[in-house]
Amino acid sequence: MRKILIVGAGQSGLQLALGLQSSGYEVTLMSNRTADEIRSGRVMSTQCMFDTALQHERDLQLNFWESQAPRIEGLGVSVAAPDSSRAIDWVGKLDGFAQSVDQRVKMAGWMETFAQRGGQLVIHGAAVSDLDYFSRTYDLVMVSAGKGELVSMFGRDASRSPFDAPQRALAVAYVHGMGPRPEHPEFDAVRCNLVPGVGELFVMPTLTTSGRADILFWEGIPGGPLDAFQGIKDPSEHLAKTLELMEQFTPWEYARATKVELTDANGTLAGRYAPTVRKPIGRLPGGGLVLGVADVVVANDPITGQGSNSASKCADAYLRSIIEHGDRPFDADWMQSTFDRYWDTAQHVVKWTNAMLGVPPEHVLNLIGAAGQLQPVADRFANGFDNPADFDNFFFDPEKTNAYLAQVSGAASAA
Repeated sequence: MRKILIVGAGQSGLQLALGLQSSGYEVTLMSNRTADEIRSGRVMSTQCMFDTALQHERDLQLNFWESQAPRIEGLGVSVAAPDSSRAIDWVGKLDGFAQSVDQRVKMAGWMETFAQRGGQLVIHGAAVSDLDYFSRTYDLVMVSAGKGELVSMFGRDASRSPFDAPQRALAVAYVHGMGPRPEHPEFDAVRCNLVPGVGELFVMPTLTTSGRADILFWEGIPGGPLDAFQGIKDPSEHLAKTLELMEQFTPWEYARATKVELTDANGTLAGRYAPTVRKPIGRLPGGGLVLGVADVVVANDPITGQGSNSASKCADAYLRSIIEHGDRPFDADWMQSTFDRYWDTAQHVVKWTNAMLGVPPEHVLNLIGAAGQLQPVADRFANGFDNPADFDNFFFDPEKTNAYLAQVSGAASAA
């Protein structure tokens, strides 16, 4: 039986550990926190998982919260006008529903499942020196802990990393008491509110430790008016600042947030990081090799909501690559080809996310505007969040965008 060590117990590490475990591998999982510490700790993310990523969980029978989490059936875009009204407002319908489960709920539950099924769970923060030792006792060591000392083993890939500084200041609040969006009270949607030159507000339904909730997530251009959360330690002050900015920049969202309260004292988060693609192989002082997973090797800004989706897709690609490899050694060539398999999908996420961090060109503004009049455009844009590769067909190139809009307009006129 092949022995595999996974360091890091997030979406990718746990999904991979449970998948390998169910395929008969002897898996050790290292986490710097227990399941109880995760469940009672601070919120970690603003995850919203779309159909493809959710299917990877279903395939492994890990979709434990599917019946409890809100079913997100649409994705809407609003663009603020200079007078804080809405210049653009529409919602696209998803082909398959999306869902968000607070990672405190999911990671704690998955970690307990892994241990109950006989997995070796080690609660310990790992250093490079630890991995040097473990690389001699395991057939394969993978690092899926996206922060801290271990990430420094993986060199930055400058050719794939156009940014060397954070492009947004991030601020998250999990709340109860959010009213429905009046434009579509009969179904849930993620709402993306774009404030040109200032930043973005995302509102997404979620399942948290205390049940149904909503995530309020500001992405502010550094140095701008939304970059206002540094130094705020008190959760109630964080929420008050969130709402103050909503009232100023997105009053249509503030109107349904006047009665919100934090889900819990750990329901806020703020920070920033530079989007980075890293080389997938880490070389240890003793000569051993480790393979980077998910955020360790491809860390995108959350503006396109791809973090947990990419983590799930990475775990799926790595799982299949490991199983197909049989008893052969997990050498550098295999590690590179395994990462390349994931990069086939990840490259589209990186391209799209980095584009969304910039000032949108005229043809993209035309596309977003047209979605307000042409429902097929809104629907296709929404479903791009599930399959970002499709954006290559109608988003980046002005000629492709114009041809697509002409085609849809013609079909609408003929109908």
